[in-house]
This record gives sequence, C-alpha cells and structure tokens, in this order.
Amino acid sequence: MLLNTILNRVYRHKGFVYKKAKFVEKEGQREVIEVGVEPRRNSKARCSGCQRPCVGYDHLDERRFQMVPVFGFAVYLVYRPRRVECPQCGVKVEHLPWARGKETTTTAFQWHLVFWTKYLSLTQVAEVFRTNWNTVFAAVERAVEWGLARRQLDKVKAIGVDEVQWHKGHEYLTLVYQIESGCRRLLYVARDRTEESLRGFFEAMPAKLGAGLRFVCSDMWQPYLTVLKECAAQAVHVLDRYHIVAKLHKGLDEVRADEARRMKAAGAEPVLKHSRWCLLKRPENLTEKQASKLRELLGYNLKTVRGYLLIQEFQHLWEYVGWSWAGKFLDSWVTKVLRSRIDPLKKVARTVRKHRALILNWFKARGEISAGMVEGQNYNVKLLMRRSYGIRTFRVMETLLYHQLGKLPVSELAHRFV
Repeated sequence: MLLNTILNRVYRHKGFVYKKAKFVEKEGQREVIEVGVEPRRNSKARCSGCQRPCVGYDHLDERRFQMVPVFGFAVYLVYRPRRVECPQCGVKVEHLPWARGKETTTTAFQWHLVFWTKYLSLTQVAEVFRTNWNTVFAAVERAVEWGLARRQLDKVKAIGVDEVQWHKGHEYLTLVYQIESGCRRLLYVARDRTEESLRGFFEAMPAKLGAGLRFVCSDMWQPYLTVLKECAAQAVHVLDRYHIVAKLHKGLDEVRADEARRMKAAGAEPVLKHSRWCLLKRPENLTEKQASKLRELLGYNLKTVRGYLLIQEFQHLWEYVGWSWAGKFLDSWVTKVLRSRIDPLKKVARTVRKHRALILNWFKARGEISAGMVEGQNYNVKLLMRRSYGIRTFRVMETLLYHQLGKLPVSELAHRFV
C-alpha cells in the first residue's frame, strides 16, 4: 500500500492532491520522507482571512510541513503556497487546510504530539519525535483551547473547591472540580486562594451552571466560604471531611510535641518518643510495632492520650444516618473537648462549632457526592507538578492541568490505537 493511499484515506483535503512520496537524505541526518502536495487542477485557492475562493496572484517559495512519522521516519509535506488577491482582504497567502498560519507542523502532527503528552513530559515528547519543547507546548495549548471551547457544562451538579501549593512561599492555585460519580474532572484553575480567585470561576462559567448546582464541597478557608455562600446559595454546601480530620490531627500533634518537650525538660521517661504516627494513623493501618507502642501509651494518663481518645470518639460522627442525631453527638463532643483543657483541640472544637451546619450537610449529601474525590484529584495534580518539575509560569501549568485532568473533547485528527 502506498503512503499516498494512507494519506488520502486519513488526511484528505479538498482541492489538493498528494504526489509520490520519496526518501530524501539530509546531510549528517537520517533519511526523511517527503510527500509533494499540489493544488487540484482548476481548483481555486481560498483566502486565509475570509476563506472565500479568490483569483491566484503568484507562488511563494517551497515550504515543508512536518507530518506524523511513519516507522521512525520523519514525514514532511512539501508545497508551494499560492498568494491570492482577495477583494475584501487584499493580497493574502492562501488558506492551507493542513496547517495554520506560518507554522511548520501540520495539525495532524500537533494532535499526535498532544496524545503522547498524556503519558510523557513535554521534554520527553520533544526528544522522541525530534522536535522542540515550544512546538510540543504550542500543540497542547491549542488542543486545550479547542477542548475548552467545546466542553459540555450543562450537566454539572456538584463541584469541589480546594487549593494546592504550587511554589514555595505560600503560592497557591485555586482548583474547581466536578465531583459527581459519573464524571470527575477539572473545571477551573486560578492563581492564589482569594475570593477573586474563586469568583472568577462563576464569572467564567455559564450562568445556568451556577443556578443548576446541587452540591458544593470545600474546606473551611473563609474566602471560599464567602464566595460559595454568595454565588451558590441554593446548593447544599458540604465541608470536606478530610480537612476536618486533618485539623484535629494537627492539633493532636501540637499537644504531643509540647508534652514531649515538657517531659524531657522535667527528666521524665520519654514515653512519647517515636509515637507520632502511632497516634495519627488509623488503627487498622498500624504496623505490629506501632500497635504495640500505642497499647503502651494508652496506659498513661497524658494529655496526648486524652486528645487521641477524643479524636477517635469524633470518628463515630460519620457512622450516624440522620443529621439530627449526628448534630446532638457533635454538640456533646464539642462540649467535652472544651472542658478537656487541651488548648489546641479546644481551638479546633470552636471551629467545628462555628461551622456546625456545614459539617452536618455531609449527611444530607451522603450518597450523592464524596469529598474524597477532591483529594484524589489533588493527588493527581501533585503528581503532574512533580513530573513537570522546573515549570515556573502559570500559563504552562494551567495548560497542563486542563490537558491532563480536564477530560476535554479532542479532534477527530487525534491519534488513536485501533
């Protein structure tokens, strides 16, 4: 089967014909395949500005456009573009359906690169296909623009909002996900974690999306709470269970560290040494050695132990079925913690009491959404950041996040294994 036949089947362009393919040896380089392209007889060139058929003006010098490689050989389309005299746009270079503007790569090759960037870094893709980083990124950026313009947002019913640290020095990204069971994807990325960052999501999305939201999930960051109350008031707002427990564990760790320092200063037995993960891990995830250490600790009357038991008691909250009984349990637990004289946990208890209604919304949304979806997406974001080590600009990171996690539609020219 000739290469021309394959090209006509897959990348046929009206008004143009492929000539015979041939090997061309470049000095000091591997042979490449060149395929000539000619305009079909009696076909008119189209203006690159308004796409209207126009009278030919003259021909430019021969140009080469990189195509999808075949069996490890680079493939180039070779063509002499015509200039046209358009009544509306003036003298213009004709429209080329396989490339855009002055680019030296075909649209098909760009989508081929986009496919492989799902699995390799931009640098690795550039090395494999013998091109440069800028060409690969430009292809991904265009694919993201194409996909964002065509994605469907009319069926979004639940979103999750969270922040991820991007760079050192408290540089964060605000991320908004769709967290329904049938679809988990990234919807929006913004710099920082301010009210403006999240408000930009509702301003950029269609108005019917905000009105159609049934559930929203976030942590207890006040700027997010303010915007969600303003822009998604009709939705059931659920606080992320992970962040609530994380605050409790952070408070317990402060208690342990403080008590360990005081015991060391007093010359007491260092029973809290090497006990951090015994207290912070779930009991079912403890190793045999950690479980033994925990059993030993529970025999001491320490603030750390009392704090640990209070946190374990709090975990029973999620076992309730109705929000009414769960609310009574939560009120009782908060009262008990406030009387415990364990200051770091008392601070968390006050926060829990402040956001009581939002915490109890978890029971209203049970079975509809899972806050764990947000943390799962955050994990994928961190993996991407690690793989993209060295990227410093927001534009590049935003593009990669949409490309990897946005589940954007792709063109029919995109590479597929069949």
